[in-house]
Amino acid sequence: MLRIGNASGFYGDRFSAFREMLTGGGLDVLTGDYLAELTMLILARDRLRDPQLGYARTFLRQMEECLGLAHQTGVRIVVNAGGLNPGRLADALRELAQKQGIPLRVGQVVGDDLLPRAAELGLPDGLLAANAYLGAYGIAECLRGGADLVVTGRVTDAALVAGPAVAHFGWGPQELDALAGAVVAGHVLECGAQATGGNYAFFQEHDVRRPGFPIAEIEADGSSVITKHLDTGGAVTVETVTAQLLYETGGARYAGPDVTARLDTVRLSQDGPDRVRISGVRGEEPPPTVKVGLNRLGGWLGEVVFVLTGLDIEAKAALLREQLEQALDPRPAELRWTLVRTDHADAGTEETASALLRLTVRDGDQRPVGRALSSAAVELGLASYPGFHLTAPPGPGTPYGVFEAVHLDAGAVAHLAVLPEGRSVPVPPPTATRELRPLEQPSLPPPPMPGPTRRAPLGLLVGARSGDKGGDANLGVWARSEPGWRWLAHTLTVDLLRRLLPETAALTVTRHLLPNLRAVNFTIEGLLGEGVAAQSRFDPQAKALGEWLRARHLDLPEELL
Repeated sequence: MLRIGNASGFYGDRFSAFREMLTGGGLDVLTGDYLAELTMLILARDRLRDPQLGYARTFLRQMEECLGLAHQTGVRIVVNAGGLNPGRLADALRELAQKQGIPLRVGQVVGDDLLPRAAELGLPDGLLAANAYLGAYGIAECLRGGADLVVTGRVTDAALVAGPAVAHFGWGPQELDALAGAVVAGHVLECGAQATGGNYAFFQEHDVRRPGFPIAEIEADGSSVITKHLDTGGAVTVETVTAQLLYETGGARYAGPDVTARLDTVRLSQDGPDRVRISGVRGEEPPPTVKVGLNRLGGWLGEVVFVLTGLDIEAKAALLREQLEQALDPRPAELRWTLVRTDHADAGTEETASALLRLTVRDGDQRPVGRALSSAAVELGLASYPGFHLTAPPGPGTPYGVFEAVHLDAGAVAHLAVLPEGRSVPVPPPTATRELRPLEQPSLPPPPMPGPTRRAPLGLLVGARSGDKGGDANLGVWARSEPGWRWLAHTLTVDLLRRLLPETAALTVTRHLLPNLRAVNFTIEGLLGEGVAAQSRFDPQAKALGEWLRARHLDLPEELL
């Protein structure tokens, strides 16, 4: 059995988590996931300012207090904190270890950075970053080569867990079921406390004020138990694990560079307090291509928020909109108005009597979204609706990024493991691949029996978790019981989802059934525009989309309430 913990789900996660995980109980490996689509853009801009940057500097600070602990406990560390500059982070870690008198063998996984080869590979001009999502075998080579700490650039999030499992159990590329089991465990761990009660729909059922971080106990066949250290907050239940399994996934085939995990084969069972067993995972050959994330600057973004108080909110908004649009010179290429009705009738405070009118503008040039917008808004201060004021003065405008995913032949990417002694070992692409095709939808369960209903929020019956994949949103919904699953599978169709969430009405929505998880998973194409960095939506990563859905009212069966 291999015991792997995770201490970071994103760049900016709980700083003390590394120390807490290293002192909280026995581990073999500790991982940290720092990279997301938005993070890569942030690191790219860091690298533009200083070629020595481009990595997650937080991790280096964490190691200042944790390298000694890891050495004393014999815990090996695997992180993707190298970002766009894993070599510089590896050097900085060696310098830190030497200063602290700690023997440290550092391995690196490189080859994901395709920006220097953009023209050769036919990638578009103007990119800030272009990174392939590498798999587990480079990490495994580094660990087999004696690394105490492995730094990677862009690998799949699940590879941080699958790589140590490959090194420990010696799995070859043909052991697809074992690999798929480790990938599923890695997906559960990758977002840290989201697996232990963080961001959980039924958060009031557990003490989630400070949830612990998750641990996977992986067996030689790829099955695992998800748990956490004793005496830490949060909870590990079938439902907290279900929620994370549905996060940022789509259909039943969960593809990666080493294996395609079949999420429709995943079986979860409670194995004791704060212990959930994952078993039955089947794997298929990986696709012949690898995902490549492209980041570029999309233009300039500006925003101004007006406060509308008291009576005649709609008329005030109409007046302001007409005045401002006439005053904008030059006019931005894109304007988006949003009236947020936070006002209450006969309110007891001025704030609760007020609504917000938000104007977001975009342009390829800074001036229309900066000074032109600022001047036009401020000059209306004494000449517009009664009670005119802003939440804050408009700023000069900020650059925004655009994320796009493309796929390249796996053989075009040079995946390299740089061992502690400096020798580079090529990691060959998989020889057996399978084109990724959607599966046929499984049969629906028997329909529920008709009976009396009561109008109530959907969230009384179901949990949900949602997130982003570029410009698309993912929305997973699960039932809490088998009768609830029969009702959910027959009731929450694409048509009903579009009615409950009007933003999705004109978009392509695909529904996937996952009976083993009692879940339906929706992919909503284009809801997030050009991705989180473009800030094209109030909730740009669709984090709360599921909670909005749970708050919508339906006629629910009384026997399930």
